[in-house]
Amino acid sequence: MSKISQIDYATASEEIRSAHDEEVRVRGRMTNMKRTLLHSPAAHRIYAEWFTLRSELSAIPDRPIWIFSHAISKASKSKIAITFFRRALINAGFNPDALELSEEEALLAVFGEAIVTDSNAVPAEIWAKLKQRYDAKTLVDLVAFAGIMIATSIFNNVVEVDFDSELEAFAETSN
Repeated sequence: MSKISQIDYATASEEIRSAHDEEVRVRGRMTNMKRTLLHSPAAHRIYAEWFTLRSELSAIPDRPIWIFSHAISKASKSKIAITFFRRALINAGFNPDALELSEEEALLAVFGEAIVTDSNAVPAEIWAKLKQRYDAKTLVDLVAFAGIMIATSIFNNVVEVDFDSELEAFAETSN
């Protein structure tokens, strides 16, 4: 059970209702994490910058970004985030338990895991491969994106946000 309740739309302030309505308008849905974050519209807005950075990384296709995000989520042990990206992969026709990774996807997966494992010691060989593939702006956006992914995982883990029922069918059978 979540340590912090989700907002109650009926009794929420106009600022919170407005932020809620805008999220639904822009993204088409409202997750339990977002309903919890909306106690602070500023916190919700900051976490929603994930979408801004994803847009900045538009040269990288969805699947490599999902694999990067999934690797970060797995390393962070965040069931909600893991399942969110499993759903993305499954809905796109991929089996997240039997992926054959491209060179780019494998690189992003090990980078994501390395960031979570020890952000002070991402191996030089990973950096060398990243620098061969991406320019400085893309690398900055990737690291910032990873930071928001980690923050999302931490928020979900610490608060113990209630698992979204819409994700149940996509959850791992064992961790």
